[in-house]
Amino acid sequence: MSQLTLRAAALLLDMDGTLVHSGGEVETVWRLWCRRHRMDPEPVLAMCHGVRSREVIRALAPQLDLAREVALLDELEIRHTGQGEAIQGCRAVLSALPAGCWALVTSASQEVARHRLQSAGLPLPSLLVGAQEVEHGKPDPEPYLLAAGRLGLAPADCLVFEDAPAGIRSALAAGCPVVQVGGKERLDPAVLAVIQDWRQVTVRLDEGGGLQLVLLI
Repeated sequence: MSQLTLRAAALLLDMDGTLVHSGGEVETVWRLWCRRHRMDPEPVLAMCHGVRSREVIRALAPQLDLAREVALLDELEIRHTGQGEAIQGCRAVLSALPAGCWALVTSASQEVARHRLQSAGLPLPSLLVGAQEVEHGKPDPEPYLLAAGRLGLAPADCLVFEDAPAGIRSALAAGCPVVQVGGKERLDPAVLAVIQDWRQVTVRLDEGGGLQLVLLI
């Protein structure tokens, strides 16, 4: 393995697949929803990862009442998930970060995100940008632009950790550097590095209060 040292003013972190192993739970919820509406789940499962539920519904079931279906999916998430498993090493990394130096940027709702983090035993961020906070979700750059702005930082000074193509495209379009979590090949040539889990990451504070991250890759 080699070392890569990166510097950032803050970390902007995706949740599902980045901090929490939840791909199976997400698919379970969407399968239940598809069964309720007698829909083929395969097109839904091909789209749902890293994307807000409202984008999936608009694209694949525009005839349904959007607000009602979004609320139903959140209810299914809360009812059928809760055994979230933190990705290895992330609890230690989050514990080493000052509260103002990281934010969660997720396609889940605030309620679902907080439920999932708590079920995985992870700390809650002081800033959580969820599905309700933006007009356009990932892969649009708005979520990451909003998070950087609320931290008072330029996007280029915020290092993003993402696992899904939609999230990576969102972060890159916002002007943020990106580290990919999971997979063997970069999902975009602009990704700085690929890690399998957070045990490959060490975080230190530099003298100016910024973050120095050492990645074993």
